[in-house]
Amino acid sequence: MTDRSPFWARQAHADRRPVLMARGRIVAALRDWFAARDFVEVETSALQVSPGNETHLHAFATELLAPGAPPARRYLRTSPEFACKKLLSAGEPRIVEFARVFRNRERGALHAPEFTMLEWYRAQAPYEALMEDCAAIIAVAAAAAGTRRLAFRGREADPCAKPEYLTVVEAFARHAAIDLAACLSPQAPDRAGFAAAAAAAGIRLAADDNWGDIFSRVLVERIEPALGRGRVTVLHEYPAVLSALARPKPSDPRVAERFELYACGVELANGFGELSDPVEQRRRLAAEMAEKERIYGERYPLDEDFLAALAAMPPASGVALGLDRLVMLATGAPHIDHVMWTPPLEP
Repeated sequence: MTDRSPFWARQAHADRRPVLMARGRIVAALRDWFAARDFVEVETSALQVSPGNETHLHAFATELLAPGAPPARRYLRTSPEFACKKLLSAGEPRIVEFARVFRNRERGALHAPEFTMLEWYRAQAPYEALMEDCAAIIAVAAAAAGTRRLAFRGREADPCAKPEYLTVVEAFARHAAIDLAACLSPQAPDRAGFAAAAAAAGIRLAADDNWGDIFSRVLVERIEPALGRGRVTVLHEYPAVLSALARPKPSDPRVAERFELYACGVELANGFGELSDPVEQRRRLAAEMAEKERIYGERYPLDEDFLAALAAMPPASGVALGLDRLVMLATGAPHIDHVMWTPPLEP
């Protein structure tokens, strides 16, 4: 936070209280929205065998001590995804969770080591249905906050306007003048060609940047700042090679059924048509962990129970939305700490 007073100082709390009250109204309105559509609100365990297996997500580790048993390594989840998919396999058709999640090595105006993720799933539904959900939820949150605009660092978006739908290939062409499609393939994207195109567009690269690193540099520098201006943007059809938990698009396996939602240049949500092939999912997660070990010198175990449950999971789509970020944009708060009742203590 920008002030030096602890959050519990009366004046500091009084200054933030209107935003915190708005947060409460937003949460209540969203709960009503999901309940009206027959979603069951679930509560899954924060302590997991695996925190998630994405290369660049870092977890908090601890030990489980049980009488007569050796210490067992456990992790605080980075997402409730694995547990929620097990509930889909158990037969739940529509679920939602306001999940407390934990991510290490993340701190800034939009990042906190502990935050609330709103995550929901629809069995037997295409991922386009989740895009529609996101557009509706943005409008519901804004109405609950008593505003008709989302705002962050001088950028604004109308929460009630029809979203802009933009494929990743279109975004790279429009905002970075890069032909991303020419650099895509399902398994082995063209790193050399992509690097040359990015360099020609003025993107500074490191010699050891891989294809995904180059993609991230272009996305952060050229694409994201242009998204969600005036209205929210649904950025969809992500490269399959960067979508370890999403199924390939049937008409073009180079891309996946994955989308991200942006407002005011801020990523709010990440959604998938969920991959349900346990063999392919194991291969992808193992590859993610091999890359994590190469870069960071560590890896997390695979959740064997999750992989077993995938075989019983129906076709489904799911999305995770950063609740704190949504509250920030709906209230105009400048920092994620302002919208948390008890912001994380600094080291």
